[in-house]
Amino acid sequence: MEVNNKQFIPTEKLLGEGYESQKGNNLTDSVLNKVLPNALTAKSDELFALARKSSLWTLSFGLACCAIEMISTHASHHDVDRFGIVTWPSPRQADVMIVAGTVVKKMADPIKLLYEQMPDPKWVIAMGSCATNGGPYYKSYSVVMGVDHLIPVDVYVPGCPPRPEALMYGILQLQEKIKLDGQSRTTK
Repeated sequence: MEVNNKQFIPTEKLLGEGYESQKGNNLTDSVLNKVLPNALTAKSDELFALARKSSLWTLSFGLACCAIEMISTHASHHDVDRFGIVTWPSPRQADVMIVAGTVVKKMADPIKLLYEQMPDPKWVIAMGSCATNGGPYYKSYSVVMGVDHLIPVDVYVPGCPPRPEALMYGILQLQEKIKLDGQSRTTK
């Protein structure tokens, strides 16, 4: 039935009216496009990875001079909040640990404990040469030769101390890794 717009009187359409020869069948729009025309479809793993990468809560673990650079990364000049990164003082809600500075053997057990208290999935950024390989205190009696001897590290940020831009680049690399991990799960 067709509606006449001028008088709102329905008129009947004749059978075969509007048919054009050799046009074939037209594909109809999917129900999803009719109901939600601007909706995107994605796999759940990719969608969760997108949410994870855009809302990282960091457990900032400043041990030495690298902590000053880490603090300035979160300050207003560099402002990593625009990437969805929030510092959090509790390991129970954090999903990224930033180890910034010299890891001495006395701090090894607390670092492992904090890492174990973090919920899965969790990631670690080693910031500075002291956290990655011991730095200038290499082969000292009290320094751990890199935090990767204690916990698994996902991103290494080099420098002594690294600039805030280097930490921001490391965070962006971690976000890219999270996104690629979500995509690789869907291909298995």
